[in-house]
Amino acid sequence: MILKVKKYLLVEDNKLNMDIASEIIGYTGADIEKAENGKEALEKYLINKENYYDLIIMDIRMPIMNGYEATEKIRNSGRDDSETVPIIAMTADAFSDDIRKTKEAGMNAHITKPFDINKLMSVMNEMIK
Repeated sequence: MILKVKKYLLVEDNKLNMDIASEIIGYTGADIEKAENGKEALEKYLINKENYYDLIIMDIRMPIMNGYEATEKIRNSGRDDSETVPIIAMTADAFSDDIRKTKEAGMNAHITKPFDINKLMSVMNEMIK
């Protein structure tokens, strides 16, 4: 039996944050693809087949296209997986209003940076059941 390797899309514009998150998330054994802004994330999502990504981890504040807009465009893309692909917000914005905005944009969960590794892993495991 061949086990499917999980495929994650990590969207982060800060190189140091990208490197740290990649290293930590890499411990799960997932194949991690990277995007530096929301526009690039949306393009990667759209060019790949449906259900290609098991999880998207999305920064909020990025140049070109922010995480809210990218998530809304993914959710409204009309693809069969557009409403089911889990999207986790990973942001320094931690106020209740920020969490509400991530939910309104269509994100499934909210992790604050700097993130607690155990909380991140717990949320990721919850999202990819």
